[in-house]
Amino acid sequence: MNTTTNPIPSTVGGSTQLTIGGSEAPEVNTLPKPDDAVREKWDRGIEFLLSCVALSVGFGNIWRFPYTAMQNGGGAFLIPYLVVLFLVGRPLYYLEMVMGQFSSRGSIKVFDVAPLMRGVGVGQTLALVLILGYYAAVLSVSVRYFVASFGSPLAWARCEPEWVGCVDSEFKGHAQNASFRPSAEFYFNRTVLHNYWTVDEGIGVPDWKLTLCLLFCWICISCILIKGIRSSGKASYFLAIFPYLILLVLLIRTCTLEGADQGILYLLKPQWQKLLDVQVWYAAVTQCFFSLTISLGSVIVFASYNSFNNNIYRDAMIISWLDTFTSIISGIVVFGIVGNIAHITGNRVEDMQLQGPQLTFITYPDAIAKFDAAQNVFAVLFFLMFFLLGLGSNTGIVTTIVTAIRDRFPKLSNWKVVLMIAIYGFGCGLVYITPGGLHVLDVVDKYGVTLTTLTLVMLEIVTFCWLYGVEQIAHDVQLMLDRKTGVFWRVCWSFVTLAIVIVIWLFSFIQYTPLPVPQGMTAFGWCLYAFVMVQVIVWAAYELQNRKEERFIDKIKAASQPTPDWGPEDSTMRVRYRTEMSKRSEQNGNQSDGIGKNILRKILNTFYQK
Repeated sequence: MNTTTNPIPSTVGGSTQLTIGGSEAPEVNTLPKPDDAVREKWDRGIEFLLSCVALSVGFGNIWRFPYTAMQNGGGAFLIPYLVVLFLVGRPLYYLEMVMGQFSSRGSIKVFDVAPLMRGVGVGQTLALVLILGYYAAVLSVSVRYFVASFGSPLAWARCEPEWVGCVDSEFKGHAQNASFRPSAEFYFNRTVLHNYWTVDEGIGVPDWKLTLCLLFCWICISCILIKGIRSSGKASYFLAIFPYLILLVLLIRTCTLEGADQGILYLLKPQWQKLLDVQVWYAAVTQCFFSLTISLGSVIVFASYNSFNNNIYRDAMIISWLDTFTSIISGIVVFGIVGNIAHITGNRVEDMQLQGPQLTFITYPDAIAKFDAAQNVFAVLFFLMFFLLGLGSNTGIVTTIVTAIRDRFPKLSNWKVVLMIAIYGFGCGLVYITPGGLHVLDVVDKYGVTLTTLTLVMLEIVTFCWLYGVEQIAHDVQLMLDRKTGVFWRVCWSFVTLAIVIVIWLFSFIQYTPLPVPQGMTAFGWCLYAFVMVQVIVWAAYELQNRKEERFIDKIKAASQPTPDWGPEDSTMRVRYRTEMSKRSEQNGNQSDGIGKNILRKILNTFYQK
């Protein structure tokens, strides 16, 4: 007959062991950590909130959301986007915040929760490294436009003599020849990027003016992050708040434009028949990931610098709803401007299909050139807003990579890591500001980022919600916030979110169409995807090789369990966590021995929190 006893802490050589029923739980170090091992914290909770806003509210809201909405039918896209945000975006955002704050670990170290899956964190970090190269490059183009916005007349408002088939962007009438293109388009393709329509003969060399703009961007990023999380927290006050003031000004101006109401109506009016189009739902999921910056490790890293009891439930709700609000407001501004252009040129709103770079660097400038007054003011405001939003996102990406490196090599100075990343980012960014750079960007974004993110997020959900368990996560939330986790969150984490992501992932391969680039670049894209994904296999194999268990199945089981030091950063809270975990383990008895019974128990516990 088993005899149950309460856990009794006993101190052995500066560490605490929990004795339960005559057996000892893994040791928990209760000694204070050395100074170089103590994790930095946000000075104030508001700095974490604003930093997350600066990270999540950026390129994905200002240009990707409007053009994705336009490509997928305006109001036909808005409904799936809101549904996906509710069932996928918010649950994942909250989940990543919980895991980061509870463990005080970065995007790779957080997978101490199941070392078998550490390659998922490595893969997510590599995806961020790929994003790092082109985000700053896009930012450099906005700097170039910002500088040009001070000229009078605006540099893109009128055609140059050598631009054949060009019509002035400041012209407000309807061009008789439909093949004529606005001067803003020529300015972007011919003057700024010197764009190549194909890359059959190479990508060319970087433009020297964009090179200086790119260098300026990396100097700004480095200055913000050189002193670590404390300096970036201070910068978040400006990076997160000021762009909203500019967006408000642009919104008021847009609503006064002739024809803006038709564009806004196209965004808000649902097209119910398109809700059955899987492509629209696929676009909604991918936009949700880009908009909230989830499944890349950044949210985990930012939350890891929180105090243990910070109210992340409140923060997650504020940020996710604010992100949605920003996307819709940005959509209203963009569709209002497009409606104005359609009214002036005599076209229909639905006929004006625009891509991402076109929207930001052609449509916006073209519309501003048609304003009756204060053209320079609105151009400066718009590109300043775009720069600040991009700067906030870039600093978040760099912070995530810095944290991953310093978690592995804690004695490395923060400024040295930031400097190394800045040099790498500047070097990679040069590729994207070449005449063929946009083609390279499309390949890297599709294969190295979008497809890898969809794959890795499935493995992330499996790791956190099935290997570690939704039941355990709910107890962790109880320990941190002293609140129960509702059925909605537990059902989404266990079933709904994962099911939606799997369907979209399958659809992305079933409906796969290669980009219009040379086969060599397509092969390069698949190599990027394979390189990121192979990390999962390599790190799993490495972990299994180092296990001491004899049977292979025992190695897998052991590698799927948290490491001995997993838990809260504070030693007192870690003892409490392990005590409660040991009690539950003893109460469950041998229920976890059978795989079928264990899965059934997890399913039942999804609907009921003890």
